[in-house]
Amino acid sequence: MTTLLHLDASARRNSLSREVGAAFATAWRAQHPEGGYLHRDLAADPIPFIGEGWAQLCDRVLAQPVTDLDRLAELVDSPEQARAWAIIEPLLAEVRAADVVLIGTPMYNYSIPAGLKAWLDQITFPRMSLAPRRFVVATARGGAYSPGTPKAGYDYQERYLRDFFVGHFAVEDTVFINAELANSRQDPALAHLRAKHDESFAAALAAARALGKEY
Repeated sequence: MTTLLHLDASARRNSLSREVGAAFATAWRAQHPEGGYLHRDLAADPIPFIGEGWAQLCDRVLAQPVTDLDRLAELVDSPEQARAWAIIEPLLAEVRAADVVLIGTPMYNYSIPAGLKAWLDQITFPRMSLAPRRFVVATARGGAYSPGTPKAGYDYQERYLRDFFVGHFAVEDTVFINAELANSRQDPALAHLRAKHDESFAAALAAARALGKEY
């Protein structure tokens, strides 16, 4: 049975990244009526930040060295590490059970929300691999950051996540669906770009629905 893990990171309950992510998830679930589906809201139910126990586990992974994720639990050797592992284990199990991981995230201050970073930190260990899982990232950005735009170099959202998935998870198969210029809905200085935003958002929804049927 194929399984979709769906994460949302926006602080807004009614956000554009949530809407684009939901378009993918709805299409995917229609395509896989018998498939498994799990939704985790990283804003409503935040993941704790990593602490000393997690850092100690990382040190033990490096020292052993351990590359088999099934063996991580064997490395726990203190109450502090056990408390860390109690947080890590269910999160990591959700990812490992998924064939597709869908992340809906806004761009905050050129990067990703702290809640999403906390989730990534908790499930990441040296030399691990999550291939051949497929990742889909549905984003909303207040401005325009696509190649060729004046602020393209400030995009530490897509660039960071793409590099993270390759460098830490050994996952090359990641698709980004970006809805840009979202601030034109609120900022009078960007009102003249509203039509371009509407076009970008509509294209993102269409792309998400099409990709959900494909995956």
